[in-house]
Amino acid sequence: MYTGIVHGAYPLSGLTEEPGLRRFVMALPEVLRDGLEIGASVGLNGVCMTVTRIENDRVHFDAMQETLSLTTLGQLAVGDLVNVERSAKQGAEIGGHLISGHVDGRAVVTAVERSENNLTLFFQLPKTLVKYVFRKGFIGLHGCSLTVASMDSSRGGFSVCLIPETLRSTNLGALSVGAEVNIEVDRQTQVIVDTVERVLAEREAAQ
Repeated sequence: MYTGIVHGAYPLSGLTEEPGLRRFVMALPEVLRDGLEIGASVGLNGVCMTVTRIENDRVHFDAMQETLSLTTLGQLAVGDLVNVERSAKQGAEIGGHLISGHVDGRAVVTAVERSENNLTLFFQLPKTLVKYVFRKGFIGLHGCSLTVASMDSSRGGFSVCLIPETLRSTNLGALSVGAEVNIEVDRQTQVIVDTVERVLAEREAAQ
């Protein structure tokens, strides 16, 4: 599990393509390598990844085809900035909201509005995820815990507003129209919506 408070955005330093597999290498600072072991989980752009090798400051990860198909990791190139978060430890402060690292799909940037010290991003959701997103609710974008600023359920569009600190510590400020982000809906909201739908369907079937 993750808190959605990204430690920072770091460049992808190595990439190897193999059939149905991509191997990633990240040069991570000491604060992120402290206590890190092979088999540990690290969030890369909101995707829960397993550490496969550690060589000095270079940390290796493998992404299988299912992950590449569902997320934006298949689009990464060497030098691209990647949001990184270590998995949460017992008793960690939850400054955002709990994120599992299991991405639900990708959202497309439809508009970018910039003003002094502010950035608003607008996205188009996959139809299957629209029912889980609400104004003032939580959403995970590239591993960042954010609050939904506006939501148009009829069109499946939503927006988020980013403060300077978020722009400084993540890669979201570099997004442009047409870019895709990994999206994870709030699990509590998902459970509530799915439970209500199931109960209503069961009642309807019983009548």
